[in-house]
Amino acid sequence: MSDMQEIADRVKIEALRAELTDAVMMRHFDRVAMLFTPRGVMRWPHIDKEFVGREQIGAGVEWGQGLWEFFVQNVHPGVIRLDGDTATGRAYIQEFGRMRDGASHLNYALYHDRYQRTPDGWRFSERVYEIKYVDSSPLAGSPLPAAPRP
Repeated sequence: MSDMQEIADRVKIEALRAELTDAVMMRHFDRVAMLFTPRGVMRWPHIDKEFVGREQIGAGVEWGQGLWEFFVQNVHPGVIRLDGDTATGRAYIQEFGRMRDGASHLNYALYHDRYQRTPDGWRFSERVYEIKYVDSSPLAGSPLPAAPRP
């Protein structure tokens, strides 16, 4: 693999990770699903949930987001290990929000990822969420009304 191809693949995988975060935050669940391979897997072991295939992944993320009154996720770049048309990686997460039941959460977590090059570009073949720290102290602030989208 040429150095330029490796750089291009890394940039494309980072763009894929950013696209997924944006799709979740904007509640575009069909877009979330399309960022996975057709038989991709999303796992949330801390709540014993696994979603297989694009339809389940889109519905599962929509279900999960439906539990939140408001939610903010910040994803920070992590390692990417390329191996031809596949790759593995980790992304580091900070998220906070309040659940509809009133519970507050501040989490620090990891995504453990597997990626696959497809005719449509890089896609997730697996994403596993691992919480490293959670603080359930009540959040002092409150969400503002949503701004109009451009």
